[in-house]
Amino acid sequence: MAACSALAALAAACLLAAGVQPSKYSREANEGLADAGARRRESGEFRVVKLNQVWEKAQRLHLSAVKLAELHSDLKIQEKDELSWKKLKAEGLDEDGEKEAKLRRNLNVIMTKYGMNGKKDSQLVDTNYIKDGTESDTLDDPRLEKLWSKAKSSGKFSAEELDKLWREFKHHKDKIHEYNILLETVSRTEDIHKNVINPSEENLVKEEILHNKHRELKEKLRSINQGFERLRKVSHQGYDTTSEFEEPRVIDLWDMARSANFTEKELESFREELKHFEAKIEKHHHYQKQLEISHEKLKHIEGTGDKDHLNRNKEKYAMLEEKTKELGYKVKKHLQDLSSRISQGLPHNEL
Repeated sequence: MAACSALAALAAACLLAAGVQPSKYSREANEGLADAGARRRESGEFRVVKLNQVWEKAQRLHLSAVKLAELHSDLKIQEKDELSWKKLKAEGLDEDGEKEAKLRRNLNVIMTKYGMNGKKDSQLVDTNYIKDGTESDTLDDPRLEKLWSKAKSSGKFSAEELDKLWREFKHHKDKIHEYNILLETVSRTEDIHKNVINPSEENLVKEEILHNKHRELKEKLRSINQGFERLRKVSHQGYDTTSEFEEPRVIDLWDMARSANFTEKELESFREELKHFEAKIEKHHHYQKQLEISHEKLKHIEGTGDKDHLNRNKEKYAMLEEKTKELGYKVKKHLQDLSSRISQGLPHNEL
């Protein structure tokens, strides 16, 4: 065994010396990715205890492979923000508790999004547009349902365009959902604030926080209204072949950027970055589809009793799962950074 290990190490050294590296798509790289995922699962998926609890709860729910990977990406973003906040708190830089409150709101959004907030009406079914097509999910809004029904029956869209349009509808539904959660949070904060008898300096700080929340609500509502108008236009007229972007999140960012105080040169730079971001999203969609196909294949093979075939497919599934999680995190982190830069008027990566 030791001799085999030594030979393997020597072979790897020779490859490196010759300037040859294994492809990132090679069996070795994929197995390494899957092994890393297995080690992480054994030691705890996240560094924050409550996020591990959320993840463990999600494992027990009937979520699809893609939704689990999406949840993992959301929790990785939350983990990064939680650890940053702990450092700020240790330095005494969150005296009013607003950053902590925002973390709670964000986690509440995640829990609600994936049906883990204890409310029956928000429970998600084990479906998604990739595996089950567009018939298996609802939009929870009569106006959206009506638009979608008209678009499907219009004959103006190919199957690929309908898939793309469905992503836009789902993205719009998610925006409305997040707006409603924020609205509920602000309303609760206002009720608490109104019941305070003696105004103080602390309450003045909370008033400023509430003012910022109302501004955030106003921006989200404006984005929702703009998004609905776009869906209405596309549903009636079909897709414009000359349109700048196709991905809903990128379209939102581009609209935001054009409304910001950027020069033409800065906008052009931002446009190029958004094109790269859209390509990254498409790559993520590709892996999501492959993961779902692999999941279905794995379920089929489990019933055949072919252990060798099953093990090979388990390896492939684990690799696709890790790659989908990794890309999902990168997409969401990039989206977060782009949104922040636009709101701060930074067209280049200056954060």
